Amino acid sequence: MPQTFRTACVQNCAGPDMAANIAEVERLAIQAATDGADLICLPEFFSCLDVGPERFEVGATDEENHPALPVFTRLARDYHAWILLGSLAVKTASGKIRNRSILIDSGGEIVSRYDKIHLFDVDLAGGENYRESLTVEAGEKAVLAPTPWGLMGLTVCYDLRFAHLYRTMAQAGAMFFTVPAAFTMTTGKAHWHPLLRARAIETGSFVFAPCQWGRHGKAETYGHSLIIDPWGVVLADGGEADGIILVEIDPDRVATARAMIPALLHDRPYAGPEPATIERTG
Repeated sequence: MPQTFRTACVQNCAGPDMAANIAEVERLAIQAATDGADLICLPEFFSCLDVGPERFEVGATDEENHPALPVFTRLARDYHAWILLGSLAVKTASGKIRNRSILIDSGGEIVSRYDKIHLFDVDLAGGENYRESLTVEAGEKAVLAPTPWGLMGLTVCYDLRFAHLYRTMAQAGAMFFTVPAAFTMTTGKAHWHPLLRARAIETGSFVFAPCQWGRHGKAETYGHSLIIDPWGVVLADGGEADGIILVEIDPDRVATARAMIPALLHDRPYAGPEPATIERTG
């Protein structure tokens, strides 16, 4: 197993023109590969994102017909790089879509698929609200993807708020987590950095979090794609612009962090409190 590898996160601002979005992300991914990236991570819905008062346009297609797949499988082969398609909108028989993250190996083959489990149904201040569940069907299974550098836990955006998902995958062997996102400006300013750092610290893992930025119809995303080490140190921050961040990753730092604070081994059984009633909306 290689001692180190180079990870890049691509940051873009997708709109309704899927061909233009894919071409821009392809350009950035080629830049990352040319700069030596072994793993290139793309954001959630990088190929299409346009949010209106009564619409949520993410370019849903059958997986096999999605125009991003041939572009990035070819790029993976040509540059011998692994590529995480942060998420694509994949049609299902139910009439809804799956928010699907896809990991492609350096030979251009799909290694793993993950369907986002937790859906973004929220009511923020000032009347800002989102109902992902109206169009998206939730996934049911956590996914650990094998890579040349160790196991990688695949997650998407709102999953970030569910710490137990990351803990169970770390206890099952995950050394790295991917968190492709289109985090809103409102929640991103308050929560993006602390939540990602917490997931890294709690699990002693690297976190690779490519995020969209800018305006997508009525929605605005935060950007600030991050690469974070197992001690919670931010190694790179993408700010608010199209571009890439690139960091050399030493997997041995996972074992070092977990040896100093072996919290993943310290879970104890305990009696829970009486359940409270939580009112669900949407």
